[in-house]
Order: sequence, then C-alpha cells, then structure tokens
Amino acid sequence: MSGQAADLARRLARDAEAVCRHYLPNGRRHGRYWLVGDVRNTSGRSLYVRLTGPESGPGAAGKWTDAATGEHGDLLDLIALNRGIDAFRDALDEARRFLSLPRSEPAHPTREPPAPGGSPAAARRLFLAGRAVAGTQAEAYLRARGITARLDWPSLRFHPALWYRPDRDGPRESWPGLLAAVTDADGRITGVHRTWLDRQRPEKAPLADPRRALGYLLGNGVRFGRANDVLAAGEGIETMLALKSVLPDLPMIAALSANHLAALDLAPMLDRLYVARDRDAAGRMAAERLHARGRDAGIEVRDLMPARSDFNVDLRRLGPDVMLARLADQLAPADVLRFLRRRDAT
Repeated sequence: MSGQAADLARRLARDAEAVCRHYLPNGRRHGRYWLVGDVRNTSGRSLYVRLTGPESGPGAAGKWTDAATGEHGDLLDLIALNRGIDAFRDALDEARRFLSLPRSEPAHPTREPPAPGGSPAAARRLFLAGRAVAGTQAEAYLRARGITARLDWPSLRFHPALWYRPDRDGPRESWPGLLAAVTDADGRITGVHRTWLDRQRPEKAPLADPRRALGYLLGNGVRFGRANDVLAAGEGIETMLALKSVLPDLPMIAALSANHLAALDLAPMLDRLYVARDRDAAGRMAAERLHARGRDAGIEVRDLMPARSDFNVDLRRLGPDVMLARLADQLAPADVLRFLRRRDAT
C-alpha cells in the first residue's frame, strides 16, 4: 500500500464508526464491532468491522472480515467495494471526500508504483479493475454453459477490455474477460485466472490460449463459499460452478489444474474433503494424491465422479436432476441431509 493510501486508511480507522454509519447504514454497533450483512450494505451479521484497537497489527481498528465469504481488508478496501469503485485513484478520492480532504491534483496524479509482472500485487490490481459479473458477457458465457449457480461471488469479476498478447513479442489485443481471484486460506489474493471471451457470442474468445493465470497458484484456488469442516475441490471454474448449481450450500474451490488440485493446501479444521475429479488420468492421479495427503492429515477424502468427462458436461447433457441423483449416492450420509435438504425443500 502506498504512503498516501496507508495514511488515508489510518485516518478512516480513527473514525471507524462514522465510516460504518455512512457506508453501511443497515448495520449496527455491537460492542467493539459494527455488524452488517456484507460490504454492499445488505442487512445481516456476516460482516464485522472492528471499531476500536491499535493503528496496525492484530486487532487494528478499521479491519473487517466477512465470515460468509472470507473477504477482509481495511476501510479503504471497504469503501471501494461498497461504492463499486474499480480505479485505485477513485477510491482514494472517495475516501478524501468522506474525510473532507482535498482531492488529488490532476496535474500530479497519485500512482501506485508498477507491480512486478506476474506477481500477486499485479494479480490483485487486475482483479480490482474488474466489476460485477451480472449483466455482462461473463454472465452470458457461464449461463450458456448451463450454470445456474449464483455468480455474485467475491472471487468473480468481469473486465470489459482485458489485454491479450499471443506471445511475448506480439501485438496486444483487447477482449472482454472473466476474472477469478485465486486466494490463500486467509483470503489474500495471490493470483488471478483470466478467461478471454468472444465480443458477440457467449463463448470463449477465438484465441490460441483463451485461459491464462498469473501470480502464485500452488496450494491456493478460486473459492466459492467459506469452508469450515467440509469442502469440495476440483479443477476448473466452470466445473465447480456446475457443481454449485446442484449443491449450492457446499463450499467449493477450483484449483485450476490437476497438478494444482493435487497440491491444494488442506486446512487443519477440515473433517471431509470431496475431490470433484475429472474423468481422466490427470484427475485420477490428483485424487490419489489427495487421498494419501488426507490420510496423513486425518481428513476423510471422498471422490465425486462425473458420468461424462467433467461435471459441467454432466450438467449440460444429463441435466441437474440426474446429476444430483448421482451425487447423492456419492456423498456421506450426513452430508446428504446437510446439503440436499434445502434444495429438496424448494
């Protein structure tokens, strides 16, 4: 974080309750915390903002966490997300406006130093430059693949003009794209996965390599829901969103490849891990590796096997009812009651 951004974050934290009352009026104070549903000011209690504490370090004032999604940050992050601000400079100006400070001078723009190419910092900046998926080519693309799951996950964003370079020396092209944040167990963005999309049709862009990732991926993944004792892990984003379409309450993570799936960090609080493996040799090897690692860590590991090549193909060709019936036979009995009951009741 730049010096100016850090200074603004500290100023906001000194008056954290006023920030919360302004940006999160649907919440309320409870002891040392402000409780609300999420950064967008939804009613609820999942997000909590610390109102008192030191300026930095553990327990610092202004730090917030959304227990439902794993999102966290400082008040500058919260303001940017609350207002849907994509540009870093605009977030700083919004914070200055709230604090009644002068805006940055256009003649001397506040600019973050360039982030090293391929670094987590570069991945984070790219992801924050995106916007919500709803109503975009990214939503159209995912819906065209039969996915009915919610798409307003903090891990997903859309970029209307994502640069693509076919090779190191080739010219850059601009295409719309789906961004997926890769995070570690603490919710920190360590990488970003990009899927370039066609400008007119709901499909991938006609590029030689329409999917790429940057940053640190090993052990981490794209998360859909906060896992406590049970987690489903698989390879692709579309694969796991297809699974989310029929098991919406089961926390999931997309590791982005079979090799990364095999190396996924296993949280110590996990009791059971479902490996949503692809039906190929790489998927089998990843599952075998996770079974061995699960035994060593005292975690029960179960396979979820698709009928076809992967669960997105199952969803499109077999339909959600057949897919769900097959999955019910593969879940632990306790999880059938836990994760299927709500769907059956609707």
